[in-house]
Amino acid sequence: MIKKWLSNARYTSLMQSLMPAILTVVMAISSTNFSWWISILAVIGVCAAHLSTNLLDDYFDYKADMLKDREKVVRRGIKAYTAKYPYLTDGSATLGKLRCAIAIISLIALLCGVIVAWQRGWSILWIALAAGLMGFFYSAPPIKFCYWGMGEVVTGIIFGPLLMLGTYWAAAGELDWSILSIAVPVGLLVVNILFTHSMIDLEGDKESDKLTLAGLLHYPKANLVMSFVLNFLPFVIIIVAAIIGYCHWGYIAVLLVIPRPIWLFWSLIQFQRQADFEAELAHPRKMLGPMLPNWENVRKTGLDWFLIRWLTARNIVSGFCFIVIVVKILLLIF
Repeated sequence: MIKKWLSNARYTSLMQSLMPAILTVVMAISSTNFSWWISILAVIGVCAAHLSTNLLDDYFDYKADMLKDREKVVRRGIKAYTAKYPYLTDGSATLGKLRCAIAIISLIALLCGVIVAWQRGWSILWIALAAGLMGFFYSAPPIKFCYWGMGEVVTGIIFGPLLMLGTYWAAAGELDWSILSIAVPVGLLVVNILFTHSMIDLEGDKESDKLTLAGLLHYPKANLVMSFVLNFLPFVIIIVAAIIGYCHWGYIAVLLVIPRPIWLFWSLIQFQRQADFEAELAHPRKMLGPMLPNWENVRKTGLDWFLIRWLTARNIVSGFCFIVIVVKILLLIF
């Protein structure tokens, strides 16, 4: 049952919350009041909140019958992501069970937050509250950020600055604003995950009257410019921060990840050109990072064109965070 609901909650997306949270804990290790058990609790709370938000998104998308809109697009011969809330459409779960799962996972996140606040001061809950409200109203009425071209930006704020400031506070018992030199690039790379999603699923979103950032920009060239910014600006920020002494020069090692955003940006150009992409889909390059197991089965679903780009965007975040973690550990040792 637990494994089933972890799958329903799209645990494969956890890299965009888990890796920034682990990175933040590692960056807080050298602080005087560092606590391992509070850090672990904070990471669990972050992941639970993320999974709960994913299920909430499914709930409100189902209520809006978003899958039906995407199927209309596919019938017109246009590519659209149609793997929305499959556990509801195949009858393996009901809306009642979904609401129950959301409540249980949200309670886990809330419990973790309360214990952390009890240890670190109740003021930390303001960060949790801000992130929680943004996550809830991502697709929930009456605000529905993702229907007004603000969904990507809100998500970047949640999983970048808010997540990392809050987790650092939990781990170290204090705020350190200098962490923003890493948190802002991470937030931008998380925005890149959603923007890549919305850019290649633009027609499906339009059919559902969902205005994403890609829809807000509207023009193909404008979307490519935004993709270029989101893929490469985070690396520029790290380089500039190192040059001016705001972060250690060793963090420039994140440039080892740069082949992934280069490939992703190139692949989006090919998508807009409707160029032949068969060779890339048949054998995803190893440098793109881990894809889903049994890739041949993924191809049979007809969603390989979407998943290879979405997973690459996810792997840019995880690779970026992993390298910063390694550099930080080396700095602590030597």
